[in-house]
Formats: sequence, structure tokens, C-alpha cells
Amino acid sequence: MAVLAVIIPVLMLGVVLALGRYEEWLLPNEDWPLPVPPAPAQSPGATDGATLSH
Repeated sequence: MAVLAVIIPVLMLGVVLALGRYEEWLLPNEDWPLPVPPAPAQSPGATDGATLSH
């Protein structure tokens, strides 16, 4: 009985810690930076709306 009184709380603590890690993995922290989408590639010769005179 004394062994169960020691083992059960330790196992419960392990389960709670494991669930906390799983929650962090499943729902990442909102403070983490979001990935920045890549800028769209411009076609060769495109000049952002400026006109070229020949």
C-alpha cells in the first residue's frame, strides 16, 4: 500500500507533464513569429509601374 501511495502521484505527475508537452506541440504559442510568405517574383523587364521611353 505504501508503494502505491508513492507510485500513483508520480505517475499522475508524469501524465500531466506529458499532456502539457503534447498541448504545446499541438497548439504552438501565439507569440512565435509567423512564417513570412515569399514575395511574388517579378517577370523580367517589369518596372513597378514606371514607363520606359526609347
